[in-house]
Amino acid sequence: MKTNQFYYLSVILLFLMAIINPKIVTGQENFERVLWERGTGNYNNYRIPSLIVAPNGDLLAFCEGRESGDAGDIDILLKRSNDMGKSWSEEIIVWNDARNTCGNPCPVVDQLTGRIWLFLTWNLGTDHEKQIIRKESKDTRNPYLCFSDDNGITWSTPAKMTKPCKDPDWGWYATGPGIGIQMNSIEFKDRLIIPANHSYDDPEGNIANGHFAYGAHVLISDNHGKTWRRSKPILPGCNESQVVELTDGTLMMNMRSYNGEYCRAVAKSTDGGETWSEIWHDRQLVESRCQASIINYGKYQGNNLLLFSNPAVAKDRTCMTIRASSNDGGNWQISRLINPGPSGYSCLARLENGDIGILYECGDTRNYQRIIFQKFSPVELLKNFIICW
Repeated sequence: MKTNQFYYLSVILLFLMAIINPKIVTGQENFERVLWERGTGNYNNYRIPSLIVAPNGDLLAFCEGRESGDAGDIDILLKRSNDMGKSWSEEIIVWNDARNTCGNPCPVVDQLTGRIWLFLTWNLGTDHEKQIIRKESKDTRNPYLCFSDDNGITWSTPAKMTKPCKDPDWGWYATGPGIGIQMNSIEFKDRLIIPANHSYDDPEGNIANGHFAYGAHVLISDNHGKTWRRSKPILPGCNESQVVELTDGTLMMNMRSYNGEYCRAVAKSTDGGETWSEIWHDRQLVESRCQASIINYGKYQGNNLLLFSNPAVAKDRTCMTIRASSNDGGNWQISRLINPGPSGYSCLARLENGDIGILYECGDTRNYQRIIFQKFSPVELLKNFIICW
């Protein structure tokens, strides 16, 4: 009798879910597309993916077009999709500054104005990260900002943002990589937040063969991108970062860690990103010093859902995995391996129809052979998901 009661209750719950959220219950088509591949196109290699949904619902996929490694001639590239990722436009060059480095795309959409802000970073192509950290370079690393008012078709000329965004004592500087967010809480409604990171002088540090360390921070705008300011730094030993807003309006920063913990570093802010807590390490989010992605998906089965992606191994970069949490990252109740092979940086997005998109680096024998877009229906990706009430 108890078994029958449980069965009928389950049927009723599924019926109610279908009424409340038909998109999730019915599901959508799952597929993948190769957007960039090493040895094809106009560049030797492609790295550092970023994915957002434009105000009109189009998908915008950014990356770096590279001639070699992390330094040298690097351009910011973009492809657009108006059919939920099934097909993609030809490549658009957002920024090409001769043979200099234009990198680390980190866009954010202002849902009120419709403008897409895109933070970027620049350095001389002849300067390398180690030289910039040690302040032995010809120039330094500078943040830049451009925007689009037509859903990513055209872009303004990037403007230098070093003075408001970078402490003059810092060496290296990088935005994201990934995406920024717009806050929803009543106190900080519509505030724009861009996650960023930097290097700084530290007598106890050991970065770049010197007394330097990595830290993170955010950039903040309360006037829809007209002016920006930087937060207090998050220290020590963390850089490539992504930020998410929790259900109570708290911001949570998720960061690459250099503290020997083999998992993600985390900090929180209760004042809209102005100041941050001490860092701690989330043991569930295993990593081998790599960038990761975290987003607030929104409601799923009546609960707010966070999604997280990274190569979920403590050594090398393999096993691209998506995790889900229904309790603001208190724990992660589901883990889905989406690519067991070599993989690297990633960026998640909630599509207009509720599907889950991910743009990430992967390959057959190497981490950075291609950048692919994969799309999943939540009902498939999150099957057997257990809600923590």
